[in-house]
Amino acid sequence: MTPRFKGNAARLGLIAVPVAFFAVFFAYPVAAIVARGLKVDGTWQLGRIADVLTQSDIRHVLWFTTWQALASTALTLLVALPGAYVFARFAFPGKQILRAVVTVPFVLPTVVVGTAFLALVGRGGLLDELWGVRLDTTVWAILLAHVFFNYAVVIRTVGGLWAQLDPRQEEAARMLGASALKAWRKVTLPALGPAVAAAALMVFLFTFTSFGVVQILGGPTFSTLEVEIYRQTSEIFDLSTAAVLTLIQFVAVGAVLAVHAWTVRRRETALKLVDASATARRPRGAGQWALLTGVLVTIAVLLLLPLAVLVQRSLDAPDFAYYRALTGDDSGIFLVPPIEAIGNSLQYAATATAIAVAIGALAAAALTRRDAGRFVRGFDALLMLPLGVSAVTVGFGFLIALDEPPLDLRSSWILVPLAQALVGVPFVVRTMLPVLRAVDVRLREAAAVLGASPWRVWREVDLPMVRRALLVAAGFAFAVSLGEFGATVFIARPDNPTLPVAVARLLGRPGALNYGQAMALSTILMVVCAVALLVLERLRTDRTGEF
Repeated sequence: MTPRFKGNAARLGLIAVPVAFFAVFFAYPVAAIVARGLKVDGTWQLGRIADVLTQSDIRHVLWFTTWQALASTALTLLVALPGAYVFARFAFPGKQILRAVVTVPFVLPTVVVGTAFLALVGRGGLLDELWGVRLDTTVWAILLAHVFFNYAVVIRTVGGLWAQLDPRQEEAARMLGASALKAWRKVTLPALGPAVAAAALMVFLFTFTSFGVVQILGGPTFSTLEVEIYRQTSEIFDLSTAAVLTLIQFVAVGAVLAVHAWTVRRRETALKLVDASATARRPRGAGQWALLTGVLVTIAVLLLLPLAVLVQRSLDAPDFAYYRALTGDDSGIFLVPPIEAIGNSLQYAATATAIAVAIGALAAAALTRRDAGRFVRGFDALLMLPLGVSAVTVGFGFLIALDEPPLDLRSSWILVPLAQALVGVPFVVRTMLPVLRAVDVRLREAAAVLGASPWRVWREVDLPMVRRALLVAAGFAFAVSLGEFGATVFIARPDNPTLPVAVARLLGRPGALNYGQAMALSTILMVVCAVALLVLERLRTDRTGEF
């Protein structure tokens, strides 16, 4: 057997399981739900696409989805870029802890984010009590919640590159007579351009497909594509309209991901050309201290205040009444006490993490091979699709497609962790790839020459070097699995709700007790995610990827 044949066989072996997993549990359910909506008596009704696009309310949804995503992206960059500079260039006490705190909103479930802002800007919220101001009926609540959620994307993506730029290049331009603004515009901005574009595209992707935030804060006034797909599927039962909207979202997300992949390639090329030495130093002068203070105030008001209000609202009743009420059994909402959602979520997230790490590790190993072909490189882009394709469609597709032998899983508990794992795999791959690519390929080749099998090469060479990155990847997968809502809301059984589903159900019922219990459950979920992230931050190394 020739070495070339062995290499091809090893590559195909690594990629086979991830491809099969995504084909069965992603492509098949999405295709099934689209076909169910657009096929009548075996005939494709493609004219339905034009019919849906001519509806004024659908055009309004498309317009709102696009412009709010653009506005959220611009506002996030405006607010977060000064923070990226501060974290990249300044050294100050508590920086590492603050870096972890800033990242907490990113791993929080969108349901918790929406709930936190509801407690801040909604009826009876902090602003309403202090000044009689409510924002939950305006688009500003949605935009601010999106900034809250995506702040860390800019901090880590742009700040990570900014810290690696040699400041002496800008200083040289200043010495040659350029103003501070001109030096930044001519020297620093071109180097940061790919990272800023990558961050902007990621934020746009997350806000374009926003569901939980808009579902809670938008009410009947505002609806994104994702929310409208959910409404058409679960409330109106119009599968054909939902299928058309799914296709539209799929095409839009595919275009965004194509641009994102191109930007990432540019970013990786740029990183090879810059000095990666440490550049952080204590702030100097009144201007830099003012900038640091402004960023800290922004973090306190925009990121910490909503979470603090959420906790405060959960403690409004005396003697922890809202928390104690979670142990009761209200058959009007749940078949079991809401507190059981905690155990359900932890079990589901642990199972989803194990699946995501196994699938993601195999995919990352295949993507790092030098002999990877075009198919493997194309699969790299496809791994991001679950983050952009409607989770609502995936969840309902599970119910439609996985209901016949040999995949009759409709009544099985495994559906929930499978759906959650789809979201976790991209994070596992993105976390492990930088470390795997840093492993000297000659070590693998030497082990293979000595007769080691591909599995033994992985176990003896790669695993010791990537063990910490693997733990970090597991932490991310656990956090995002814990908060998955779009698909889980369809497939979680009434007697086994997850925390996000339980929060949404409580918010959907009137009454102070239901609202208080939603705040209490959201606080519990926030604490669990924060603990997972803090453990992750302790494990993270400079060689471990940002996301």
